[in-house]
Amino acid sequence: MSLQEADWRAALDEPGPRYLQIVRFMENAIADGRLRPGDRLPPQRELARALGIDLTTVTRAYAEARGRNLLHARGALGSFVSAPRFDTSELLDLGMNLPPPPLGVDLGELLRHGFEQVLTHVETHALMSYHPGGGTLADRQAGAAWLTRPLGKVDPERIVISPGAQVALSALLLTLTGPGEPIACEPLIYPGVLSAAHQLGRRVLPLQADAEGMLPEALEEAIAQGVRIAYLNPTLRNPTATTMGAARRDALAGVASRHGLVFIEDDPYWPLATQAPAPLAARVPDRTYYISTLSKALTPGLRTAYVVTPDRDARARFLSSLSALVLMSTPVMTSLATQWIHDGTAARIVDGVRAEASERRRMAVNTLLLDPTVPGEGIHLWLPLPAQWTAQALAMAARVEGLAVTPSQAFAAEPPATEAIRVSLGGIRERLRLKHSLERLARLLNEAGPHDDTLRADAEPAAPMPNPPA
Repeated sequence: MSLQEADWRAALDEPGPRYLQIVRFMENAIADGRLRPGDRLPPQRELARALGIDLTTVTRAYAEARGRNLLHARGALGSFVSAPRFDTSELLDLGMNLPPPPLGVDLGELLRHGFEQVLTHVETHALMSYHPGGGTLADRQAGAAWLTRPLGKVDPERIVISPGAQVALSALLLTLTGPGEPIACEPLIYPGVLSAAHQLGRRVLPLQADAEGMLPEALEEAIAQGVRIAYLNPTLRNPTATTMGAARRDALAGVASRHGLVFIEDDPYWPLATQAPAPLAARVPDRTYYISTLSKALTPGLRTAYVVTPDRDARARFLSSLSALVLMSTPVMTSLATQWIHDGTAARIVDGVRAEASERRRMAVNTLLLDPTVPGEGIHLWLPLPAQWTAQALAMAARVEGLAVTPSQAFAAEPPATEAIRVSLGGIRERLRLKHSLERLARLLNEAGPHDDTLRADAEPAAPMPNPPA
């Protein structure tokens, strides 16, 4: 084996259960070259003795490592580091924004325990029946507790539970705007807003912005022309991963207060940001509808988002629109979210996602040779392209290579868009597979550019995706 006993003892410095500590250590050692394909791993009994842990723990770690294609057994010869094995027909997803597997957390075990607790506290019939639209009081109280960090104390009577942020955005557009009405936004925004506005017959109006985000003077000019609603995603923006500073938030909040503007503030990434200023909803709560989904910081499978309305009357109006789109959130998953928030599991998962995302961003910055000062948090990167590539051409060329990335046109409120791609870091479960995907993308970026008519910028554009990228 290429690693000494002292090196393996460092495995116990990893976070999480012992068996996952060993697996994470293997992943990191393979990723940085300390373990190479073909290296023999220590016998399980020998490693257990060296680390001072039970043999069953090491056996579980090796089994998990085999499941992740990190090692393979060769009978009496022992266990060896595996060469990377990829299904070349599988599309490697750098396009969908998902939280990565949380570092040091056994999500399966948390699911089992969480459901046991839910079934202990809630009758099965209640979980399988209709619930009042907008969530039960217990679920809304959990939402208020979850949002204490960004917003402070929140009245649960202002909260609506929604099955995800996308349906909440659509319902807010129905509530706050009429057909053909403009919604002010930044030039690059979450594609779900573009899709919802198009389907509902609303119009997005991109305003001038700088590195901090929307310019207050541009918003005042838009208000003078009749704009009443503005959409913002100021923390770890999708797609640029930048965060609006406190002074700009104060200035925009002042514009809203002076002119009666209403904000839709989309804040899915706040749990992953350690230094973000307080949201607009904390500055002008009477002028802001605030959306916080659990999909980007915990798991999209919970299908739970919290919408904080300005007051109880606004809640009733919003709930009427939401009920026209969806009757209720799924009681089982909403109850699980409530359980996890109250028992601290949600915070543990977020800590694990944040830690794993940090490792993945470090890997991506090193692999893609990016400026190390690029924004250092979140689950995606914004990658301006070299001159030889357009975003559409690179996305098409990447697909030929088995990689999915999202071109800047998907986020553009109106053309022309910046020639860039968003690289999402959580959609590929295994860190080693992510590293190889990033290496393939790096090689592609360094090529001379499109050399086939099917990849040229003036070629027929790809058919639109049935669903907008998350």
